[in-house]
Amino acid sequence: MPRRPLSLCVAGERLCSTEEATAGSGTYIRHGFIFSSLAGCLERKNEDSELPVVSVVRDSESQLLPNVGAVVTCKVCSINSRFAKVHILYVGSTPLKSTFRGTIRREDIRATEKDKVEVYKSFRPSDIVLAKVISLGDAQSNYLLSTAENELGVVVARSEAGVQMVPISWCEMQCPRTHTKEFRKVARVQPQFLQT
Repeated sequence: MPRRPLSLCVAGERLCSTEEATAGSGTYIRHGFIFSSLAGCLERKNEDSELPVVSVVRDSESQLLPNVGAVVTCKVCSINSRFAKVHILYVGSTPLKSTFRGTIRREDIRATEKDKVEVYKSFRPSDIVLAKVISLGDAQSNYLLSTAENELGVVVARSEAGVQMVPISWCEMQCPRTHTKEFRKVARVQPQFLQT
């Protein structure tokens, strides 16, 4: 019998009793009930067994997640002396339907002289940054990101005057209106990341 989508469900939603069905992919059993382990379409499939198999499958469009090694575009939300908190907006050139939280630790900002790095001289809130995913997150924690390559770092930043700044070196950007220089960990942007 072919699979038949029943309805949409969210992660953690109780689907049915283990007496009514068998747990399939995208589900787990707790206290005699089957729960969804992810958001997606609920499917009930009758196989050779007496009980139907209940599974949850993701919508193919919503499957894009940041994975280790992926280059992501993110926006800096806040900084402190140890790390920068960011929201991941794109994986490669594909926009995400929902944002994911990320953290760029002080030691992951540059490849050299890691002990001399100062977060506030690398990023500021609202900067747009290219970074690489070095560790996956989960519901409670953030993705760990790195900008420790020449091609990674700040690609768009605004000055205190609200004007988009121009990179003048690997560690400085300048406001074209006020000519004020500000420190940033500047990315050497590769042609594949430029949108025309």
